Amino acid sequence: MLRVLCTPDSSCARRELRVGIVQAMIIVLTGAAGALGDRVIERLRAHHDASIDVVVQQPGVPVDVSIGTCDAVVDLGSSDYDRRAARRESVTEFAAETLASADHLGASQVVFVSSAMVYGALANNPVPLTEEAALRPDVEFVFARQLASAEELVEQWRQSRPGRASCVLRPAVSLAAGGDSRLAAALVSGFGRRLAEADPPSQYLHLDDLAAAVVLAVTERLDGVYNVAPDGWVAGERVRALSGERPRLPLPERMSELVAGLRWRFQRGPIPPGLLSYTLESWVVSNGRLRAAGWEPTVTNEQTYVESTEAPWWTTVSPKRRQELALGVGVVGAALVGLVVGVVARRRITRRRV
Repeated sequence: MLRVLCTPDSSCARRELRVGIVQAMIIVLTGAAGALGDRVIERLRAHHDASIDVVVQQPGVPVDVSIGTCDAVVDLGSSDYDRRAARRESVTEFAAETLASADHLGASQVVFVSSAMVYGALANNPVPLTEEAALRPDVEFVFARQLASAEELVEQWRQSRPGRASCVLRPAVSLAAGGDSRLAAALVSGFGRRLAEADPPSQYLHLDDLAAAVVLAVTERLDGVYNVAPDGWVAGERVRALSGERPRLPLPERMSELVAGLRWRFQRGPIPPGLLSYTLESWVVSNGRLRAAGWEPTVTNEQTYVESTEAPWWTTVSPKRRQELALGVGVVGAALVGLVVGVVARRRITRRRV
């Protein structure tokens, strides 16, 4: 029989889900609060190999720690950008706490949910990236760098004692209706937005498929690094078609970065500093290794994208009206540029006269 104990957030900023097969297997999940954790719990309940008894630990009630030791610890919280940012917690610190729990409970396996963002988004990235690719996260995006450092901690934990196994999952952008994180929303908002340039391909993984990968990693005791992504990817032109072309002011790439940073700072834009590169270059990954282990995606890139995004108002506007709006934006842009040039020229003339 499989027993599940779900506890609320504790003072150490961690929600734990304890799952155990009385005869043999006990699993501990950290950071299980949220859309991904809910899906993992649901799949564990529905697992065909076991009957599951669920007990929800109420706030203020002591946690039942009678399970003693466990077989595996699964970290779902380190890659939770929203929760880590809201609590101003370091990814590496949270991962270190999870590994300390694994040591304390005598776990022989750790499953760590990371992100494909650790590969970085660079112009010379192969398409797609495999697990053997070097980790080159954007130096300006602290979250991705911390995930890469946390992966190193997981590997150190595995090597510190014989017989240990560790599975690192690197999912693509993970989405679901009503379950998107702020980070995922920022990435979706940024894809397919380059002006007069080819957009990079992108991937959209459904949270249901990511939860299935987590459960597979535990039940099959996977060891090593596995990318998690749907089959293939979506071309930049297709992303534009799905999202709808929007009227926008044409700006040079460097100026776009400055504007995006200012908009984020004053909570008027979706893209945080350091994340822009992930919307400009490719970082799509191959799912071949995980497929060979028995995992299969059930939702395509486009299905996930459509389910998780709402059609913007301009998609209902006629093509002719869109052209008129785009022309209007272009005229405004030209006027602004002319105004700036005029002001600068006037100041220079004034200085010369003085």
